[in-house]
Amino acid sequence: NCEKQRFFQRYLKMVEICFRSTTEIATFCFCTDDKTRVPLGEENGYINASYIRMKVGEEEHFYIITQWPLPSTMADFWQMVWESESDVIAMMTKEVELGQVKWHQYWPEPPHDSTDLANFHLRLDNYQILDYFIIRTIEMINKQVSCVDHLQFTTWPDHNTPKLAEQLLKFICYMRKAHSTGPIVAHCSTGIGRSGVLLCVEVLLSYIEKDLCVSIKQIIIKYYKLVWMSTTRGGILDQNNS
Repeated sequence: NCEKQRFFQRYLKMVEICFRSTTEIATFCFCTDDKTRVPLGEENGYINASYIRMKVGEEEHFYIITQWPLPSTMADFWQMVWESESDVIAMMTKEVELGQVKWHQYWPEPPHDSTDLANFHLRLDNYQILDYFIIRTIEMINKQVSCVDHLQFTTWPDHNTPKLAEQLLKFICYMRKAHSTGPIVAHCSTGIGRSGVLLCVEVLLSYIEKDLCVSIKQIIIKYYKLVWMSTTRGGILDQNNS
C-alpha cells in the first residue's frame, strides 16, 4: 500500500508540473509542414486535425488532435473517426461554460437518441454520468456498425486546471481501458491546450510506469512541435467561421 501511494503521488506531482508547463511552452513551438495533417476521404480532403505519435520505449502512443466540431464540420469529424477506425473520443471540455452555450453538440443525446449525417447514422447506445466525466457509447452505422466510446471530462474550466489532478488520472485510466483500436481522438475547444495536457500526461504516465527517464519539458515541446507541424493547426476555426 505504501508503494502504491508513493507511485500515485508521483502521478499527481507530474500532472501539476504538466499543467504549469504546457501553456508556457506552447508559445515557442511554431513550424509548418503537412506531414501530420489528417487527410479526409479518397481525395485527402481538409479537416482541422493532426496526427500525434509519441514513443515510450518500444511502445507508440497514437492520437488525433482536433478542435471541437462546428455545425459545418460535424459530418467531416465523424467521417474522420470512421476512416481512422478510432474507438475512443476524449472530449476535454463542456459545451456550456460560465452559463453560456459555447459549442455545438455533435453527438446524439436524449430525448433524440439518433442523428443522421450525410454518410452515417449515429445512435446513442448507452449513457452514464459519473462525478467528473460522462461515458457515451455511440454506434456509427454505414452498411457496417462501429462502436465508439465518447468520454467527456467535465471538471476542467477553460484557461484553468482541473479541480483535482486525481480526477484526470482516473479519466486517463478509463480511457486506456476503453481504447483498443485506431488513434484516440482528443479535442477541447481549439484542440491545443487541454487536449495537449491530456496527451502529455498520458505519455508521461507511461514513462513512469515503465520506470524510464523522462523530461517533462521535452515531452511537451515535442507534442507542440508535432501539433504545429501541420499547416491546418495554425488556423483554428471559431464558431463564426465555416
